[in-house]
Amino acid sequence: MANRRVLVKRRKAVRNIRKITRTMQLIATARFQAAFNRAMATKPYTEKLAELVADLSRAAGSVEHPLLQTNDAPRSALVVLTSNRGLAGGYNANVLRAAVEHLDRQQAEGLATDVHMVGKKGVSFFRFLRRPMAEQTVTIGDKPRFDEVEPIANGLMERFIRGEISSVHVAYMRFFSAGVQRPAVMQLLPLSTQTEEGGVEPRAVDYEFSPDPRQLLDELLPATVRVRLFQAFNDATVSEQVARMVAMKAATDAAADMIKSLTREYNRARQTQITMELLDIVGGANALS
Repeated sequence: MANRRVLVKRRKAVRNIRKITRTMQLIATARFQAAFNRAMATKPYTEKLAELVADLSRAAGSVEHPLLQTNDAPRSALVVLTSNRGLAGGYNANVLRAAVEHLDRQQAEGLATDVHMVGKKGVSFFRFLRRPMAEQTVTIGDKPRFDEVEPIANGLMERFIRGEISSVHVAYMRFFSAGVQRPAVMQLLPLSTQTEEGGVEPRAVDYEFSPDPRQLLDELLPATVRVRLFQAFNDATVSEQVARMVAMKAATDAAADMIKSLTREYNRARQTQITMELLDIVGGANALS
């Protein structure tokens, strides 16, 4: 009888967990749609701005800009975008694995790297590994705003222009579609005049510059860095919601399977108890006859 009571309590607990995971799945689905709309709204602007900068850089010819040039600084910077909350499957683990691999490659090349960690999960992981972090940001939520990302980009550009760092990379989960997200390490600085992987090659366009090319690039190149970093934040946010949605659906399905298993076990135990009681009754009747 005690075994049946334990099974009833376990089944009740699993049902409560299933309600929680189902609710979290629905919340993640709603947040995914909002994050997806934001990411898709900014992506055309980001791609068109990068294409325009590539065209201008080619058309300007010999015009040079600090954000396009490499330097020999012995340090680099890596921005790692993780989440503030867990229960998102392998989302954070995949991003952090890509970041650690990049850091190991940089170290093998004799290049020290300043880590700018974004998200509580990444901060906790690097503290566990006892890896140093130059900066920690845990205040950016599920709806990253441009004015929250802009100071990070400005600080990195200032350090790059001063020659303190030779490059800036961003480790994040790149969003391709609702079914495909891959961890990526994107080079943010120095800016490249090449198109993104899978993009269309810019056409040769003859520009008439007004104002002069250098002044245009002084405006467009910093804007490109800020927008690309902001797009990485948006991609990371929508990828996080997809991962949480998938993880909570898997947890809900697993809870449903466990409830079925516990129900069968309970019915089996109940049937065994009834059989034993019937045997006792029959045995007692036989003893009296």
